[in-house]
Amino acid sequence: MAIRRGRGVAAINYPTGMNLGGDPTQALVHSTPTGNFMVTLSSVDLGQGMKQIMAQICAETIGVPTDRVIIDTADTDTGPHCMGTFASRGTHRAGNAVIQAAKEARQVMLEVAAEELEVNASDLETDGQGNIQVKGAPQRSISIFDVALSAHFKRGRSISGRGMFLIPRSYPEKETGAMKPSTCYAHACTVAEVEVDDETGEVTVLTVKNVFEIGRALNPKMVEQQLVGGSWMGISHALYETTEPYYPNRDHGGTDFNQYLMPGPGDLAETEIIVLERPSADGPFGAKGPGEMCANPQIPAVANAVFDAVGVRIDTLPITPERILRALKAQATG
Repeated sequence: MAIRRGRGVAAINYPTGMNLGGDPTQALVHSTPTGNFMVTLSSVDLGQGMKQIMAQICAETIGVPTDRVIIDTADTDTGPHCMGTFASRGTHRAGNAVIQAAKEARQVMLEVAAEELEVNASDLETDGQGNIQVKGAPQRSISIFDVALSAHFKRGRSISGRGMFLIPRSYPEKETGAMKPSTCYAHACTVAEVEVDDETGEVTVLTVKNVFEIGRALNPKMVEQQLVGGSWMGISHALYETTEPYYPNRDHGGTDFNQYLMPGPGDLAETEIIVLERPSADGPFGAKGPGEMCANPQIPAVANAVFDAVGVRIDTLPITPERILRALKAQATG
C-alpha cells in the first residue's frame, strides 16, 4: 500500500453564446442632467461582475470615467430585450450592444457640445476625465456636465442611444446537420497533479495549473478571481459534490450546506492561472466569455491524474474513495 502520484491534462474549447436564433441582446444608454450615463439592460449580473464590465465598456466608448456610468439591470417588462445570462454570453453580447448604444449617445453629446463651442462635432474629442475639447486646442473645452445641462434645459435634446447585437441565425445543413452555434470560442488547458492513497482511495490535489485564452481581459483582476474560483469549483465537482444517494428521493437527504460535501480552505490546491489574450474579431474590445468554462477542464484533468496515479479510470462523478477502491478491487480480481 502506498501514496501514488499522478498527473493529468485536459484541454477544452467553449462557445460564447448560442446562435440558435440570432442570440440578440439590446441596450439603452442615456445621460442624466448631471452628466452621468445610465445603461439599461435586461442582462442580469449573477455575481460574475457584468455590471462593472458594462460600465467600463460604456465609459470607454463615450470617453468618460467609469464612475460616471450607472448600470440598471431591469426586468423583461421595463428593460430592452435580452436572451438571458447564460452560455457565457454576457460580456460578448451585452458588451457589443452597449458599445453601439454608447456610440449613438456620444454622437449626440458631441453635437450638443459643438453647438456650445461653435465648432463642428467632428473637431471634438473627449479627454476621458469628463470634458470635451477641440482637437489640437484643449484650452477650448466644455465639461460633460455643462453639455448635459445644455441638452436638457437649452437645446431640448436627449443624449441617448440604442444598441442591439444580433448575428445572422445559423441553420443546420440538411445533408450533414452542420451549423455554426457560436461566433467565437474561448479555450483552456489544465494540468492537475494529485496523490492517491491506494489503501483508502483518498485523493489529494497538489497543484492545478490553468491556461485560459479568453479574447481580451477587460478587467484582468476580476478575470483572475473568476478563473481561480472556477478552478476550485471544478475540483469540487470532480471529487466532492453530489446529491447521491438521495436524489431523486430526498427522504434521508441533507437539508443544508452543513451536510453538503464541499472542499474547505485546507482542501484547495495550489492554483496557477495564466491568461492568454487573443482578441476576438467580433468581441467588445476583443473580449470573449470566460464564464462557465472556468470550472470545466479541472474535472477531466483530475480524472486523468487519478488514472495516471493508480491505473483505474473513473467515469462517474464525484471521484470518491469508494469508487476508486471498487475500481482497484475489480482491476485486481479481473
